[in-house]
Amino acid sequence: MALKPPVTDLNIKVSREGFYAGFSKGTTIGSKIIISALVLWAAFFSEQAGALLLKIRGWSFESFGPWYIYAMAFVVFLCLVLAVFPSIGKVRLGGLDAKPEFSRFSWFSMMFGAGIGIGMLTFSTAEPIYHFASNPDTIIGAVAPKSAETLRSVYKWSFFHWGLTAWSCYGIVGLALAFFSYNRNLPLTIRSGLTPLFGRKMEGLAGDLVDISAVIATILGIAVTIGYGITQFASGLSIITGADWMLNSEGAPTNSAMLVGLVIIMAASILSAASGVRKGIKWLSNINMILSFALLAFFLIFGSPFVAIKSFFVGIADYIVNFPVQAMTYWANSDVEPAATLYKWQSVWWTVFYWAWWIAFAPFVGLFFARISRGRTIREYVLGTMILPSIMCFIWFTVVGGTAIDLELTGKAGGAILSAGQEAQLYATLKLMVGSGVFKLMTFMVAILLITYLVTSADSGILILNTILSGGDEGQKAKRHIIFWGSTVTVVITVLLLAGGLGAIKSAMLLGALPFSAIMVLMGLALVKALARDAMRLKIGEELVKPEVRELDNQPA
Repeated sequence: MALKPPVTDLNIKVSREGFYAGFSKGTTIGSKIIISALVLWAAFFSEQAGALLLKIRGWSFESFGPWYIYAMAFVVFLCLVLAVFPSIGKVRLGGLDAKPEFSRFSWFSMMFGAGIGIGMLTFSTAEPIYHFASNPDTIIGAVAPKSAETLRSVYKWSFFHWGLTAWSCYGIVGLALAFFSYNRNLPLTIRSGLTPLFGRKMEGLAGDLVDISAVIATILGIAVTIGYGITQFASGLSIITGADWMLNSEGAPTNSAMLVGLVIIMAASILSAASGVRKGIKWLSNINMILSFALLAFFLIFGSPFVAIKSFFVGIADYIVNFPVQAMTYWANSDVEPAATLYKWQSVWWTVFYWAWWIAFAPFVGLFFARISRGRTIREYVLGTMILPSIMCFIWFTVVGGTAIDLELTGKAGGAILSAGQEAQLYATLKLMVGSGVFKLMTFMVAILLITYLVTSADSGILILNTILSGGDEGQKAKRHIIFWGSTVTVVITVLLLAGGLGAIKSAMLLGALPFSAIMVLMGLALVKALARDAMRLKIGEELVKPEVRELDNQPA
């Protein structure tokens, strides 16, 4: 019996002339209205906005914490099954004759830089140091905090947060979009990933709402990432320049310093985005990967290599053994200890917040992964988007974070790293490793690396926003649209910083993450349905959809 043919085209209405020529007016104007309302509210009612956003954050964690935990566990399982299943793993994105556009080094560099590179510079020191003092194993009394026996639990939880789970939500969104775009000839936009479930309903209002949800999540996800990055960038600038106005009385960067850093980063991002994927983004990604390897080599030579090597291999073993239980464990809110602290640790401070952050970043990173992954098999794609980036994160955490912990364990740090702010802990570690001259040089290198990572993330995000809003058109957009959305991201970060600092940005991000978490799970189910139907078609001798050959990065007229 013949199967119903799949949807191979979506009629997404785009304007033919005027300012919005080539763009979906419903999606674009709807996104602008929502973002404008958020900006005006945070700008004119900043105190009330900051307080309400914090309340929303607490409500979201308590009400939807279990959903985030189990949804992410499902996505990890799904990605691994798709890669391991023989017939599915060999499916090539773009068809049998498709060839990859980028070398493996450039492909991996762009994925790592856009996906999580900024976080490495902040959290490769900050998270191990925090877990050294407090993690679920110390909270329940299984190990003593701030001791040598804590080291294994440090990496058990750090690897959990930055391993397969983080990369799986990027991976599943990107894989679904790449398959439906390059194998089913659908537009490269979020709504295409739901066509096996909802068919042509994705052409109208329902599709517009899906894409609007992706745009809002992307803007707020980028805002959190840039917020963390500019905080560390401003801290580094204060060390390099010695400018007192850049730090407040507590030693943290001032809003003025962060706004200066923000303007520098976003201006460079807009320029890079205007040059397209093949030029600015590719070059910057290659540069930041080379600088990252140089920084890692520095820590291996002058840091604590034996601690790093031991922690890396023991940490991976612990991660593999403990992952199933960690992935499926949720600690509910309670008035009784240690359950009350475990809830705060998981839902307010670490795991659930991280899962929401990755999900908010997933539409942008996933679509970007899809855009650069044509010609890869599903197995190669999962290896490149989940396994290798996870290993890279583990190396960062053991080499950089292991050095910081070793300095505290041996007493050389004397609490200097533990007491430093999150944005300053990498610099505090470097200061203890080398003399003042080399310290300033290394701080300058970190600042440059931060710029490249921040610009790569922001300019990739700007290009992806324009791709979604133009109904999946992958061509280079007119500079006015690149400038508009780059400026919009800058304004959103600015008003949220002034309304309530980084906390307000993180709270606003949850507003975008929650609806997209449901879309992400549905995309995974839609992909399974499509791949299963294709397998059935092959079994009964039907031909599959013939993929079209498309150029990735056309220049505007």
